[in-house]
Amino acid sequence: MTEQAGFPLPSQIADVPGAENWRSMYQYFTRFQPDDDKRFWFYNSMHFPEPMPAFDTITGEIPYQAIGANTARLFVFPTTLGIEHRIVNGRVYITANPVLEAAEIERRAAEFGPRAGYYFENWDSLYEGWKGRLRALISEIESVSVPELPEWEPSEAVFSAAGVAQNHYLHENFHRVLALYSTMWHHHTEMLMLGYGAYVVFFQFCQQAWPEIGDQTVARMVAGIDVIMYRPDDELKALARLAVSLGVDDLFTDGCAAADVLAALETRGTAGAQWLAAFDKARDPWFHVSSGDGFYHHHLSWNDDLTVPFTALPGYVAAVRAGGIAPRPTARLVEERDRIASEYRALLPTGDEKAAFDQMLGLCRLVFPFVEDHKFYCEHWFTTRFFQKVKEFGSLLARAGVLAEADDVFHLHHTEIDQALADVSLAWAAGSPPLGGPHFQPLVAERKRMLSVLKDWSPPAALGPVPEALNDPAVRMLWGITAERIEAWLNPSADEVVGVAASAGVAEGTARVLSDVSEISQLREGEILVVPVTAPSWAPVFAKIRAAVSDIGGSMSHAAIVAREYGMPAVVGCGDATKRIRTGDRIRVDGDRGTVRVLSD
Repeated sequence: MTEQAGFPLPSQIADVPGAENWRSMYQYFTRFQPDDDKRFWFYNSMHFPEPMPAFDTITGEIPYQAIGANTARLFVFPTTLGIEHRIVNGRVYITANPVLEAAEIERRAAEFGPRAGYYFENWDSLYEGWKGRLRALISEIESVSVPELPEWEPSEAVFSAAGVAQNHYLHENFHRVLALYSTMWHHHTEMLMLGYGAYVVFFQFCQQAWPEIGDQTVARMVAGIDVIMYRPDDELKALARLAVSLGVDDLFTDGCAAADVLAALETRGTAGAQWLAAFDKARDPWFHVSSGDGFYHHHLSWNDDLTVPFTALPGYVAAVRAGGIAPRPTARLVEERDRIASEYRALLPTGDEKAAFDQMLGLCRLVFPFVEDHKFYCEHWFTTRFFQKVKEFGSLLARAGVLAEADDVFHLHHTEIDQALADVSLAWAAGSPPLGGPHFQPLVAERKRMLSVLKDWSPPAALGPVPEALNDPAVRMLWGITAERIEAWLNPSADEVVGVAASAGVAEGTARVLSDVSEISQLREGEILVVPVTAPSWAPVFAKIRAAVSDIGGSMSHAAIVAREYGMPAVVGCGDATKRIRTGDRIRVDGDRGTVRVLSD
């Protein structure tokens, strides 16, 4: 296979000076192998925009187990197997394993048809059951206890003949937390890949029928559907209306700090108490949304860090004062989607083609809500509780002197946490201090130092040769990896940043380039957001911005969906927008053509 100019091979990536020992943080199976030079890999900055702490690699390890099991083994997708991942300099690269032989595709299709058909035919009832299973998993992980390891077991343990001491539950309950996380991810992919698959089939039909049709035009045919991921944003809007009606809206100013506002509300008598009560009610479950995308322990939920909601509230309060918060243009999107679908349907020459179009479009609209809704239950509500529970084990290890502080647990791989818990269990049983402090604390300190060095590394958008085929539905629709996108990465335009036309319209304004969610409070009214990737929980800040630009993402990525539903221009999948655009640049975002131009710097 001929090596392509522009993408370095994995073996050519040098260690970052000062972090040459980065491999010690990660499991052996995440390292590039010699044969990996023959394959195409792309940087998954959508889910992993920062170098990975050791524990957080579980958010790649377990999801890719579930995705591959679902597509390759459970539903037997005809054209794709699973996704492999590797880590280099702390960054996660992935590749999808395609099925290329026509006979094998046909053999797999015979299995796929009845299995997928059962889910499509019973989608609504299966989705209701799915939501029940996810709520049960959330309740279960919330109920997992972390043993306190008292000086003596309570006497009831003897008189009830329990026969098991608390140190046994250190390992059992920690493993239960990991098992629940794995179960969640299997359910996460249970219906999601089918949703992407349905959309890809419809997309391919449209491309064959109308070769000139754009990704965005197809996506607009399924827009305008209300989903649960917008509920946290709707709760903020309700809180803004309440603040104005109660006369406490003067506290919500641009750049306000959540702690200061909440403290001031305590002094506002009945009105302040009423707003705080409504605020507390909204927080469970709607503030269990990660400020990132649920793949890093430090991308805290709104409940753990109120920066995102209190960045959005002042704008909503100002809008209420000015006459009301503009609703999402759902009705316009529904009218537009039906018009576009009707116009293209009329171009089909036969009744059979029209019937096929109707069936595929109807299926896309049926499955689309799940494509967004699953994130609230999985990456946000459940994963928030997952990281909180792991931190409780970190608190136990910190109390025992094994770690310096609870958050240090996230700088250990889950197999190393097992070792630390064994140390504590043995020490408690023997009546002696644990031995892990001198072992783990220097290790954690060194890993923190290396992560700070690795954060400044600029990873290439892709590695290796251009792939022969891109057959994975998620790779195209979620990450936006297409032959055209690869060509744009290899031969970037000198005048424009080129990406996927994700949401229609043209906007000009001042760029605000953010490297990660921790910088979101810097965003000001009317700016254009330029980021590696946005998360669904960023939806409230879309009310502040004129347009959105991201390095990664396809026409069905969450940034693209949210931008369309909020009626603002967006270009995603740019590859290097955050490198070529600087905060303060005046830029033009063309969501119709998929281009971003710097007008002045």
